[in-house]
Amino acid sequence: MIEIRRILSQVEDIHHEFGPLAATAPRRGWIAAVLTNPYAGGYVADILPMMEALNPLGVTMAHRLHEAMDVPIERIESYGKGAIVGSAGEIEHGALWHVPGGYAMRELLGWKGDRTAYTRGEGGSKSGQPGNALAIVPSTKKVGPPGATLDVPLTHINASYVRSHFDAVEVRVPGAPAPDELVFILAMSTGARVHARVGGLKAADIAQWDGLR
Repeated sequence: MIEIRRILSQVEDIHHEFGPLAATAPRRGWIAAVLTNPYAGGYVADILPMMEALNPLGVTMAHRLHEAMDVPIERIESYGKGAIVGSAGEIEHGALWHVPGGYAMRELLGWKGDRTAYTRGEGGSKSGQPGNALAIVPSTKKVGPPGATLDVPLTHINASYVRSHFDAVEVRVPGAPAPDELVFILAMSTGARVHARVGGLKAADIAQWDGLR
C-alpha cells in the first residue's frame, strides 16, 4: 500500500529579517515524502488501513528530519505537518497523515502518551508524567497540482498559545504530486520567529502543562 517515489528535505538558518543578528539563529527544517495514492481515481469508504500502514513512514521521516537538522533533540521547540493531495485524490486522503505524522514527532520529542490513545484523539500521558511535546501538532492540507506549495504551520511543542512560536514554513516539491500521488510533510524548528516581539505567553512561562498554556 505504501509506495514511495521520493523523499527530500530542506534546512535553513534564519540570522535576521532586517533587524539585529540573532545570537543563535533559529533553524527550521522540513521533510517531504512523495508516494502513490492507492485511493486515487474514485471514492473509497474505508481508507483507515492506509493510516495504519503509514506509521512506519512517519517514524522514519521524523528521525530523518532530526538528523538533517543536526541539533540536539532538546533544541526542537516547534513542529507542524501537512499534506498535498494530487488532483485524482480527495482532501480526506491528506487527513490520513494526522496520526502517523503527529505521533511520530511527538514520540521523538519525548511525549509519554500511548499510540492507541492518540489514534482515538486522546493526548494523555500513559505514565502520569507530563513528558514533552504536549501540544497538538498543527496541520494543513490541500488538493493541488504538481509543484503546488503548502504553508505548513508551526507552533510550540508544549503549549499551543506561545505566541512567539506561531510560524509557518513554505514547502514545495518540484513535479509533485502527480494526480495519483500524495505528498506528506513534517516540519520542525529550534525556536521562535527570529524577531518575535508581539507579546503573549512566553515559552519560559508555560505553567499548566496541558498542551495549551
